Amino acid sequence: MNMHGIIEPVELGRPTRPSAFRRASDWLRRNRMLFLVVVVPTLLVAGYLYLFASDQYESEAHFLVHGAESTPQPGIGVSQVISMATGISAGQNEAMSVADYLTSHNAVDRLRREDALVQRFQRQGVDLLSRLWGNDPTPERLLSYYRRQVKVEYNTETGITVLRVHGFTPRDSYDLARKLLAMGEQRINQLNARSYKDAVALGQSQLAAAERDLAANQASMTRFRQSRADIDPQASGQAQIGLVTDLTGQLAAVRAQLNAMRGLISSNSPQVRALQSRVRSLSAELAAQSGRLTGSDNTIAGDMAGYEGLKLRQQFLAKRYDAAASALQQARERAMRQQLYVVRVVDANMPVKSLYPQRFRVLATVLVSLLLIYSIGWLIAAGVREHAA
Repeated sequence: MNMHGIIEPVELGRPTRPSAFRRASDWLRRNRMLFLVVVVPTLLVAGYLYLFASDQYESEAHFLVHGAESTPQPGIGVSQVISMATGISAGQNEAMSVADYLTSHNAVDRLRREDALVQRFQRQGVDLLSRLWGNDPTPERLLSYYRRQVKVEYNTETGITVLRVHGFTPRDSYDLARKLLAMGEQRINQLNARSYKDAVALGQSQLAAAERDLAANQASMTRFRQSRADIDPQASGQAQIGLVTDLTGQLAAVRAQLNAMRGLISSNSPQVRALQSRVRSLSAELAAQSGRLTGSDNTIAGDMAGYEGLKLRQQFLAKRYDAAASALQQARERAMRQQLYVVRVVDANMPVKSLYPQRFRVLATVLVSLLLIYSIGWLIAAGVREHAA
């Protein structure tokens, strides 16, 4: 009814304005797949991250495996050939082996025994999704969880290894990082000891063989002297040669004197007979001494030959021993120059603020990923409907 008393008719068919709840219900019904695929999972992840997820602290350390000698050695060996073919030096091999060791089951087993590794990952108050499950986890499960918490990355360009350790308390991450650094240094020391042992093993075996042969030859010379009852057969032989030479000279002089006297006096004179007797005695003595020198059995010549053979072998073995000793010393010096050391470029830090989990980044990643999944599904469904129409 208006001001003139005329009743205006009500327009038939005019819709009433729906309530906010009805509009929200209609939107959810129309976009229920978006709500189920994107909104609900995102809200669940956000609730977990901001309400339940435990803070994790990161301790980071940098170290470098450095050799005592950086200049290359003369000559090309197998390791140098491999290095030229692969572009990886011996120091890089050792550094990568240390990085591999720190994430191996050997390191985990040692940390479990010596550093209460399981208890560190099962602190009271840690949420169920972040903590290590099980009162007595299997080595495989512990290793898998450990590799999520500990990252060791080797940079081939700089040669620096970066160690990152995540823990549920600042002290846990700091202590574990320092323990891993100490284990890396011990590993390098073990590799150094093994390398040194392998490098000098051949030299030591050669020196020991030369020493044994030299001692055996010396024992043979001693037995030879004892069997001949002569401390120096070589000197005895030289003395015998001198004696034979002297007897030969005396015999020649007496014979010359005898021949001279025969032309002057009768051969029956006492002087001639005395010289003749002297010639006979000198000849007999010369024959006896010459027999000792060059006879067939147990002669000085035979003794000298055997003794000189032993003496020559002794000189050869002495030179061999000196060469083996020098080679061993050089091998030791070379092995010492090739020793490796762990240089702590950046020591482990005591964290103050938790950096993980990265809540906003994780939530944004989940949201974008779910939106992509929803968009792909919507496009596929639209294409199916269009094809069916």
